[in-house]
Amino acid sequence: MLELRHLRTLIALRDAGSLVEAAERVHLTQSALSHQIKDLEERLGNPLFLRKTRPVEFTRAGQRLLTLAEQVLPQVRMAERDLARLVGQEAGRLHMAIECHSCFQWLMPTIDHFRNHWPEVEVDIPGGHHFDPLPALAREQLDLVITADPQPLAGVHYEPLFRYQGLLAVARQHRLAGHAFVTPQELADETLITYPVEHGRLDVFTQFLDPAGVRPREVRTAELTIMMMQLVASERGVCALPNWALTEYLERDYVKAVPLGEDGIWSTLFAAIRDDTRSLPWMEDFLRTARETSFAVLEGIRPA
Repeated sequence: MLELRHLRTLIALRDAGSLVEAAERVHLTQSALSHQIKDLEERLGNPLFLRKTRPVEFTRAGQRLLTLAEQVLPQVRMAERDLARLVGQEAGRLHMAIECHSCFQWLMPTIDHFRNHWPEVEVDIPGGHHFDPLPALAREQLDLVITADPQPLAGVHYEPLFRYQGLLAVARQHRLAGHAFVTPQELADETLITYPVEHGRLDVFTQFLDPAGVRPREVRTAELTIMMMQLVASERGVCALPNWALTEYLERDYVKAVPLGEDGIWSTLFAAIRDDTRSLPWMEDFLRTARETSFAVLEGIRPA
């Protein structure tokens, strides 16, 4: 019998492009995912995709089920939302803060999609506040905080959204541009461009430079990613950013990117929420929408 989990699996396989990444997205082992697909193929009497192709190439039967999934799954989501409204759980407030300067690339389409389906929930990103977002979340001044720097706070839960790799952006003609990776010591003579936040909240310091006891020659700040890229391209410094934040600049060959360290630096982005809001239907739907949107619009990220 065809089940919703099968349709979700096929969508994950199409979007991820491989069994390994699809298994991560649907929270199964690769073996369990392969068994699920093989079992479905035996029931249907048709292969659903060609093995050993990347990205995955679906058969006619697989394409037909993908079409069904695209029709059915949004209807299921809509029904779940309607049922939540019927039991009076639709009203709410979602005031959020973002500790990630590059997050608007995926966050704004997430918010737009969420507003269309939960118009009763008040969504806002308040400005002009001069307090730390996470303690403000615990005090109920905020309802959600996007952060890569979770802090232990009573009553606060950190929901992982996705993992990302930190890369060093350098000018195309920079001495490090052709390197397979960069070492902390190689940044000792560089001007490092960062967002205007504390060094303790930047992965390039906490996971890369600080453990090696290295400090860059100079630290310069810029508010916007595009400003940072202009400074890097004109050889006024280098900067470390999430891989997905650099995608458009790398595609234009505006700058080059080099991994931080031989093994790379990977971090997790979280949505911090209070324990008392975790089970609210609209909060669960926002988090699910955030993950789906992230994987739809960003490149180079992994399931958390």
